[in-house]
Amino acid sequence: MTGADPGQAATDQPVVRPAPHRWLWYALGGGLPARHRSWVLFDTTTRTWGLRHVARMLVQMAVPIALIMVFLPAPLGLRAGVVGGGIFLGLIYSLAYMPETTETRVMKAGYPAGTATEVRDRASRERDRRDSERRRAAAAKRAARYRERTGR
Repeated sequence: MTGADPGQAATDQPVVRPAPHRWLWYALGGGLPARHRSWVLFDTTTRTWGLRHVARMLVQMAVPIALIMVFLPAPLGLRAGVVGGGIFLGLIYSLAYMPETTETRVMKAGYPAGTATEVRDRASRERDRRDSERRRAAAAKRAARYRERTGR
């Protein structure tokens, strides 16, 4: 990664959400046109990026799940158990490789490797800083109320 700010290019471009058919293609692993580049970075770095990743995983598993439920010659309970086990196993693998998968999506959008992780880390540090300031201000306010009550 270069010394340039990896998330800077995203702030210069508007975030354009893809149409449903393009999002479906994206969820299945396809790339999006260049105008959605900043949305891909947003999608993989927002606070809910983990939930979004799980939603994409479930979309990817929808076809095999439907095929099993329709074509497996077994009682409904067995088919549901097979599907449940598959979802569980898919979820384990998906969560295990979540950072790598999102980095690949960001690289497909044209960002350098490590951009999503850097943007998420920067946002986390900023949230921590804001929370620390908020707690410090609340502690100062409590101390002032205490001094006011006790006359110190």
